[in-house]
Amino acid sequence: MKRRNLIVCAPGRIEIVTEELPELPDGGLLLETIATGFSAGTELTYVKGVNPALHRVLDTELGLFVENPGGATDVAYPVTRMGYMEVARVAKSRTAAFAEGAVVAIPYGHATHHVADPVREHIVPVPDDLDPLLGVYVAHMGPICANGLLHAAAEVSGAATDSLGAGVRGRLVVITGAGLIGLLVALMAQHHGAREVVVVDADPQRRAYAEQLGFTALDLDDDPGLVLKTRWRHGAGDHGADVVFQCRGQAAAMHQALRCLRPQGTLVDLAFYTAGAQELRLGEEFHHNGLRIVTAQIGRVPRGLAHVWDRQRLSAETIEVLRVCGDRITEHLGTDVIPLDEAPELMRQLAARERHVLSAIFTC
Repeated sequence: MKRRNLIVCAPGRIEIVTEELPELPDGGLLLETIATGFSAGTELTYVKGVNPALHRVLDTELGLFVENPGGATDVAYPVTRMGYMEVARVAKSRTAAFAEGAVVAIPYGHATHHVADPVREHIVPVPDDLDPLLGVYVAHMGPICANGLLHAAAEVSGAATDSLGAGVRGRLVVITGAGLIGLLVALMAQHHGAREVVVVDADPQRRAYAEQLGFTALDLDDDPGLVLKTRWRHGAGDHGADVVFQCRGQAAAMHQALRCLRPQGTLVDLAFYTAGAQELRLGEEFHHNGLRIVTAQIGRVPRGLAHVWDRQRLSAETIEVLRVCGDRITEHLGTDVIPLDEAPELMRQLAARERHVLSAIFTC
């Protein structure tokens, strides 16, 4: 059996190719893709040729990016697996764990079919009461956002953290970056009881999306730290946000995020940076206000919580939010739903800054 798969042949060259699928083994699943979500922040780094994995090797034991004397890198062109937000229907099942016809979420890239191993891959059943298109957020993108809230909660509750709401409930929250991740994090923070959520972005169109979702939106270039510290006073010498979720991969955005925090506040960083950090001035607010920066990546939950907060639980938390906020997400976040055949041209246009989308979903 064959599948169609979106690949990046070389910087700026995106194609859909036809490939042979492996045979379906005992215990495996044959999946037919319903839709696959596009993550511009990560995927365009391959189109532009700026992803760190294209140039260096990650030593997973030491946790260091290093030069490989042989010249090999972690990823090379053609990049044959793009994307991590897929929702699919089980076409054939050779395991009692998943019935044929079931809808599941699983990250495997922009391909029309996939042979899955349920023992080794993260597969989440999509409930019947959830719009299948919302399933693109269940396995990976939603857990990325939920893990950000989990890191904020662990700053408050430590190893006793039993709720994503512990870090935001009743607190003043800022989101820097009104892309897909930022707006999903904003919805999750609101869902879990934040007193107020303010979204900050330099792009007026993205601020408009935040306002359509019901959030106050501030311009990143208008000193949001001064605005919010004037507005949010906790006491003498204590102004600003309790927690900031930094969701834009630019050092200037992180610097403005730090300016928004109250003394000894925490910045939870979910962004992916591929350039330098000249605008990040750590000798200013970061140093003088005793701030903390915590990086939340989907491969790591806070130390000591892995035994209770695994990927399945983060996916379950995502489904809970999608049930409550799904209509708003469908209306405001899925701005471009197009056939997979149109994906290469959309990605080319985005890389060339000829087009703007908040979130794209490719249907198969």
